[in-house]
Amino acid sequence: MSGRFITFEGIEGVGKSTQLEVARGYLQQRGIDVAVTREPGGTPLAEKIRALLLDAGHTAMAPDAELLLMFAARAQHLAEKILPTLAAGRWVLCDRFTDATYAYQGGGRGIGAERVAAVEQLVQGALRPDATILLDAPPQVGLARARARGAGADRFESEQLRFFERVRDAYLQRATAHAGRFTVIDATAELAEVSRQVTGVLDRLLTEQ
Repeated sequence: MSGRFITFEGIEGVGKSTQLEVARGYLQQRGIDVAVTREPGGTPLAEKIRALLLDAGHTAMAPDAELLLMFAARAQHLAEKILPTLAAGRWVLCDRFTDATYAYQGGGRGIGAERVAAVEQLVQGALRPDATILLDAPPQVGLARARARGAGADRFESEQLRFFERVRDAYLQRATAHAGRFTVIDATAELAEVSRQVTGVLDRLLTEQ
């Protein structure tokens, strides 16, 4: 694979969508052919699985069912979109990937990291992102921003604050354990500063090309 795979992580309301567009524009201005996608989702089948996962009516979904649905969507996303795009030499910017599974299903739901890792190996093999940008903010801040958008809360956004505290803690633990891949950015900083740090990560990757 000759393309680069960059993932954007963080809890709700940290500005991932905004920074994905910043990154897309920055790379396109430098002549990089880039695709933007998201998880769960990214393909027609994976988007249908996403709808199941986010449906606030599915209150009885078992944690293991949630975990397996996440990876089912990811397997389709990889086969249909991510791997072919990378193989074609294009860059992929993805709104969440497997680090989110370690954070939400691992940290949030309490599924052991070793179980997540077993399914990760089955679905992904050796594939890991080239760089991961973690937009970090206290859950109170992120949730307030997300709810200010006015859309109805999905199944995850309906969780209690303690759930998101566990998710954030798991993200930060991942960032420490994989420091060479992660860049943690304070998402409560001014928008221009957050964007400057995001483009700094891209500059480093461009230098390595």
